[in-house]
Amino acid sequence: MISPPNPTPHLTALQRDGYVVIPNLLSPSQLTALRAAASHASDLGRTGKWPHIRTVPKQFPPWPSTPPPASEGGIWGVQHLMHPEMPGRDEFAKLYFSPRVLAIVEELVGVPPPSSANSRGSDEKEPLTMELLNLLVAPTHVPFALRWHRDDIPTPPSLGPEDELAALKLKSPPGRPQSHAQYNIPLYDDASLIVVPGSHRRARTQTEREADPYEDNLPGQLVVKLAAGDAVFYDSNIWHRGVYGAMDPEVKGEDGLPKGLRLTVHGSVGLAVDNDGDVGGEAADMKTPKENVRAQVVLQHGVGFWINREDAAFSGLEGEVKERAERMRKRLIEMGSGEGVGYALEG
Repeated sequence: MISPPNPTPHLTALQRDGYVVIPNLLSPSQLTALRAAASHASDLGRTGKWPHIRTVPKQFPPWPSTPPPASEGGIWGVQHLMHPEMPGRDEFAKLYFSPRVLAIVEELVGVPPPSSANSRGSDEKEPLTMELLNLLVAPTHVPFALRWHRDDIPTPPSLGPEDELAALKLKSPPGRPQSHAQYNIPLYDDASLIVVPGSHRRARTQTEREADPYEDNLPGQLVVKLAAGDAVFYDSNIWHRGVYGAMDPEVKGEDGLPKGLRLTVHGSVGLAVDNDGDVGGEAADMKTPKENVRAQVVLQHGVGFWINREDAAFSGLEGEVKERAERMRKRLIEMGSGEGVGYALEG
């Protein structure tokens, strides 16, 4: 007897391994358009013409608004790709709110399919909330690496295994999907993300606890190798790090591109929290405290200070994609500005 196909294969892989790779998420035409927009955004960040950046050697927010000299590494990321003043904003928004991406997100956060065969109607409560869309780039001249970490859970030496496991169960519940989906979509081949599969479901081992924060070879680690246009969705509390080789803009490879070029879209989409304590409207069987557990992690990046601007509406989108983008933007506005929210991690 043939078993029926798994209706949620991506969720199954994510819950088992802590990550799932989806090949060829982007079409060739999407890649071309996004490469142009991302290249311009990167140039703006590197030259100090865009203040929302991630600067070497700082791993977590807040970051300064002026890039360090290129000889010292410069930047490793560009923030707020959907900011109303970001050139190329429409291309980034088309990706973020695309039905293909959001369908995967809905599977991963446990949102049932829409009642309509075609789309979610305006009469349905929006189950997803807009969160973040940023760009990860290669530092210039100086390699840069992130230490081993979990995004939402500080892991100081004083954190014992029992407390760590309790925090993991709160942030990444084993019995149900997470409250958000996080992804990397490289526009050029990328092997920067390193994970320890399965570590989202357990406390760190003694070896992991005693290892150097920048250890290059942890037992069981895996380098996530992605081709341009692939995507990896991963549990943000998997034990992971990023390792970024330096880019020299003056040295070209055989393809004519700068050696070490990296342009990887890094985003997250949340499961909306309703005032009555339900998560996501549609998923009424999932209960959570009224406090939005994602608020600090999202709003610490400063998105709450511009998302309610009049010019932040997604007027460059069309049809149902535009309608859903506005519903998700409204959900983010409901989360608040983020003033006084603090920062999830230090360093």
